[in-house]
Amino acid sequence: MSHVFDEAITVSVGDDGVFHATTHPAYSNMVGPFGGITAATIVHAIQQHPDVLGEPLAFTVNYAAPIADGDWELHARIVRTNRTNQHWIFHIEQNDSTVSTGSAVFGLHRPTWGSTEPQPPTAPAVETVEPVEFPEFIAWAGNYDKRFVVGGLDGSASEDSTSTLWIRDRPERALDYPALMSITDSFYPRVFLRHGTYMAAGTISLTTYFHATPDELAAQGVDHLLATARAARFGNGHFDQDGQIWSGDGPDAVLLATTHQLVYFKDPQ
Repeated sequence: MSHVFDEAITVSVGDDGVFHATTHPAYSNMVGPFGGITAATIVHAIQQHPDVLGEPLAFTVNYAAPIADGDWELHARIVRTNRTNQHWIFHIEQNDSTVSTGSAVFGLHRPTWGSTEPQPPTAPAVETVEPVEFPEFIAWAGNYDKRFVVGGLDGSASEDSTSTLWIRDRPERALDYPALMSITDSFYPRVFLRHGTYMAAGTISLTTYFHATPDELAAQGVDHLLATARAARFGNGHFDQDGQIWSGDGPDAVLLATTHQLVYFKDPQ
């Protein structure tokens, strides 16, 4: 039996090289599909290209307009291939209109000196933290086991926009690059936490940097990830938020991905 995530990121390719995808009701959001599943579908599609070099390293998608329920097309092309990295540009079309644009960098991992400067947040053992359910109108959240350490929505405003949580796919699914891509967009808008309520808000631009190697993804398997995010400045109808995805907490935790977003919002009525 296939996993719902794999059903949602399924693509086919035509003779013209255009990828074809369809929205999945399990990953619907307040307006259109969950942006993380759209991004994951793009990553998955590029991975299927016969000329792709290596694994995803950097990815940016700009959500120009909501994708409507139904079919959509991904037009992706290689701009340049170097010895260790490859540059892509893409856009999504639906009903003869461009609804998203973006770029991606794929490349080869090679052994070099390494160092991780940030430290993972401190968190209690995952089994001691209760999972949290989101409202039905945020359907995509039901596909994740989310256990908030700090920054869960409890109806009260907060002076701190930080959320830290344990997260993994539900049902369990081994981590790969598309799944990691989707999880980097799994943080609800930070303005919800500051105001303590759901508000009109949505991602305009999402950038993710993949630090994980294939071996590190394989080692993660189906274990929970430790994710943390916060915003820097709110105002003038927009704010930014950045996040980190860790393999766990403690001294052996590996930073698997970092992510950054620009989000629009409207004041609560």
